[in-house]
Amino acid sequence: MRTHLMLAKVQRMRNLQRTSPLAIATCVVIGTGVGLLVQLFRSTKGQAPLVPPLSLPLTLLVFGAVLVVLAISLRRAVNRKSGKPVNPFHAVRLLAGARTAQFVGALIGGFGGGLGLQLLSRSVMPQASVWVPMVLVLVAGAVLVACGVIAEMLCRVPPSGDDEGEGKNKSGIAPRTGPEPGAA
Repeated sequence: MRTHLMLAKVQRMRNLQRTSPLAIATCVVIGTGVGLLVQLFRSTKGQAPLVPPLSLPLTLLVFGAVLVVLAISLRRAVNRKSGKPVNPFHAVRLLAGARTAQFVGALIGGFGGGLGLQLLSRSVMPQASVWVPMVLVLVAGAVLVACGVIAEMLCRVPPSGDDEGEGKNKSGIAPRTGPEPGAA
């Protein structure tokens, strides 16, 4: 029963809309606003600017690379002509990860941009050790958004060939077998 529901979700994935660019832009604006407010708050308190650690952009880049590698392996498994069906749970989880990566990349990239934006309003430009990590976070966030978009495109289920009468549809996802759910 549970596999049937997941199979139905995966088959509906081809009808789903892609993540809206407006939603991504909204996340960038929110992240930028939060970063700007954090820097302004710290500045009014007389504190040093918030400098993100260099491990943050590195982590975002690694997450994006892993996401794209997993999406490529899923696409290859779907297009493979072998008789092994693709696990629908894997496809749905990967699609959720791709969409999450887009939102997280936009928020964190916008946050890094907001941190750096406030530094531009200062009369004295800070050292490179202060603003370079902010730019790196901005760039890594943009790369993560791009990786999420690529992974989402690779997770799209191709149209199935239900009219061919084969035991497996062209999407590489095994059809449901057994009695109807709820049948006695």
